[in-house]
This record gives sequence, C-alpha cells and structure tokens, in this order.
Amino acid sequence: MNNEKVLVTGAAGFIGSAVSMKLLLNGYKVLGIDNLNDYYSTNLKIQRLNLFKNHIEEQKNWRFEKISIEDEESIENIFKIFQPNIVINLAAQAGVRYSIENPKSYVNSNLVGFASILEMCRKYPVKNFIYASSSSVYGGNKNKPFSEIHKVDNPISLYAATKKSNELMAHAYSHLYGIPSTGLRFFTVYGPWGRPDMAPMIFSKAILSRKPINIYNFGHMSRDFTYIDDVVKGVFGCCKKPASPYELNKVQIIKDFPLNAPHRIFNIGNGKPINLMRFIEILEENFGIKAIKNYEPMQPGDVEETYADTQELFKWIGFSPETSLEEGLKIFSKWYLNFYKENFK
Repeated sequence: MNNEKVLVTGAAGFIGSAVSMKLLLNGYKVLGIDNLNDYYSTNLKIQRLNLFKNHIEEQKNWRFEKISIEDEESIENIFKIFQPNIVINLAAQAGVRYSIENPKSYVNSNLVGFASILEMCRKYPVKNFIYASSSSVYGGNKNKPFSEIHKVDNPISLYAATKKSNELMAHAYSHLYGIPSTGLRFFTVYGPWGRPDMAPMIFSKAILSRKPINIYNFGHMSRDFTYIDDVVKGVFGCCKKPASPYELNKVQIIKDFPLNAPHRIFNIGNGKPINLMRFIEILEENFGIKAIKNYEPMQPGDVEETYADTQELFKWIGFSPETSLEEGLKIFSKWYLNFYKENFK
C-alpha cells in the first residue's frame, strides 16, 4: 500500500477526477477539493464524483471537500490536517472565450487561488507540486511544433495570461523556497466525461440534435487533440518524479532559464495536429449523421493551430501518447451516446 497523500484541486473536473481515480487505483491516499461552480453543469461534476462510489476498496483512501482554492483559511485547514506529500493543482477558471466576458473570475481563481496554494506549499512543505498550465500560453506563436524553449510573452487572452502568470509564480516560489514544481501545458484534452464547453461535446450535441455547428476561421484550424488517458499517464508519471534543477551541461538548451530552481515546464499533448474538419468528419462517421455546418470568422483570443513538441516530457518520464484521434473519438462517441441518451431518443 502506498502511504503517500495527494491533494488534488479541481477534483470534480474533467482531468482532476480522472487523475484522482488513477492515484486511488495505485494505492495513494487522495483528498479532492472543488468548489463545484456553475461555469458548466454541476450535475456533470457530481456524476464524475459519483464514480468513486463504485470503487469500494479505494474509498477508504478517498475524501472530497467542497472548497474554493481562493478560500485561504479553508485551504490552510486542509494542509494542516491532511499534510499532503504531493499537491496537484488542477483547479482553475477555464475557457478562453469566457475570459473575455468574465475576467474577474479568472483573477480570483487562477491568480488569487493559485497564490493561496503556493503559499500553503511553502508553509507546509511538500515534496512535489504539479500544476496545470495550458497550450494557450503560446498565443500566436508561429514556430511549430510548440516547444518549452519558445518565448511565451505575448498572450492573446486573459486566460492565457493567467496561466503564464502561474508559471512565473511557481518558478519564484520554487526558487525562493525550494519547492519542486512541475507545470504541465495541456493541449486540447478530450474523452469521456469531458467539459461541455469544448468542441467534442459542443459538436456532438449539435450533430445529434440536427442543429448547426459553428466552425470558426472557416474551418482553417488545427488542434493537437490529446486523449484523457494519455494526459493522466503524463500527470501520474510526474507524480513519481518531482522536478529538479537543470543540469549544467544542458545550459545551451535552456540558456534563457535560471538553473537553480527545481522547476520544470512540459508540454503534454499528442504531437499530431488534426484539422478541425477531419475532427468533425470522424464524429459524423461515429454518429452516422452529417453535421450542419455554419462557417464563421476567427473568434477573439483564438489561434489557428496548436502543435505540441513532447520530447522533453519523453526524456523526463518516458511519456509517449498512445491513443489516436480515431480511437479516442470512437470511445468518446460511445460514452456520449450512452450518457446523454435521454436527450436524443
């Protein structure tokens, strides 16, 4: 039995619930927290949490608390009582377009809340801190594939700006207080139990309802779609290998980065961008229905292509994505039909 204790924030979220389950199935003691906000269906979040009830053997190692990460007093009580060895911060206000309409929620959760978690990792030292960044930090970067050594100083959305800020804040805490910290830049995660505000769920609902789907930039868009199981594998691998300072003989590779902080940043993607029209085509094949397409110009804060270079994560933990988009969307489509079957009779 693994005696390590892991605090997972955003545990009712898409990635957070999947990571929590992986940890439990591998013998970790997990405390999950989430504020269950209504950015999207709280019912979906509760149903994700209900999955843990099916794992009776692991339940003794699982606890959930409804807490916001910006509630510093409650967060400190959690650290004081639970005393986690590992902290995985996946709580955040998500969504690029929503950040244009509701910037304050991003400041509260992604900046104030993140600072609260960092401060507790300093006050109650942990041996490993892992946090969610995003491919959005690359903004309009024209260099492909996106590499961790590329500059990310020009975010084109507030969401991206908060994620870049998280990386800077984590680096500072890592440097000042020796907190081993790993930032993971997630690339368009999809799969069963995914977020309703993301393309797989939006398109699936529209196709099955025989309603039009909005296709931005007139279809000239590509995304590095990454299946949830591959993402979980990457996060889990980083749990077992805390960040360490860079070796001096690698200075030529990372010449723009300080070498004395145990802080690492990695892309976690599939490494194979897929055109949006091909993505829709696969969904059409899985559902046996042609989508009604409504072509629109590019949206503010959006980018034409994302493309992850995952070499550094491979070198670090041997990460290599295994799920093709065809395979992943087949699994997702079956789950979606089953989960939402009452809506599409």
